[in-house]
Amino acid sequence: MLDAIETYLALRRTTGFAMSTAEYLLKSFAAFAAERGQTYVETKTAIDWAALGPSVAQRDARLRAVCRFVRHVRVEDVGHELPPANHFGARKKRRTPHIYTTDEISRLVEAALRLRPMRGLRPHTQATLIALLSSTGLRISEALKLTIADVTRDGLLIRETKFRKTRLVPLHDTAAAGLQRYLARRGPGSDDDPVFIDKRNRPLQSRGDRADCQDREPARGAERTTPQASEAGQ
Repeated sequence: MLDAIETYLALRRTTGFAMSTAEYLLKSFAAFAAERGQTYVETKTAIDWAALGPSVAQRDARLRAVCRFVRHVRVEDVGHELPPANHFGARKKRRTPHIYTTDEISRLVEAALRLRPMRGLRPHTQATLIALLSSTGLRISEALKLTIADVTRDGLLIRETKFRKTRLVPLHDTAAAGLQRYLARRGPGSDDDPVFIDKRNRPLQSRGDRADCQDREPARGAERTTPQASEAGQ
């Protein structure tokens, strides 16, 4: 079964999917099936393995990973059984996105600048990060992975994106000026150093960024937030 899993993963990766979670789950399932002496996917074994997940959502995700693999492998080998994908009855509930207005973004930046220590780098790091996200539409992970070398005269180099491609994101003059002011305050660094750093000069982590968000002024009625693209040069 492992050979078939490796072939499946390699094929999906050629189309741009990372498949790291799928690899972990499928190899875990293969080991579970091997303990039962099975080299083919059997519905009962797949459900028993998926049921080891601690929540309904995780059990559902585990079983669906197996189902996707089986749909692929059954094209050449119908000996694998296809489990019912909705066996655990999990339903995803998407929260209504909140689109930030220009005024709300400005207030978030102002609130970030009041973070403590006010004379330290932290307020400017958070304010610049918010402004950059709102003006470029970058994912938070992409912004936090930026290095000094990625900041060019033509824009931001976003490397190894969702589909393992590199793209150039142009910056509005005000956004570029705001980023340069932050870099000047941040201090010199090598090309490989991260743009956004924490108080220990380590790469800023998204978990810490969320914690900082709790100190900022929230947008009223927002359950889940999506920045609205705007020109922000703070």
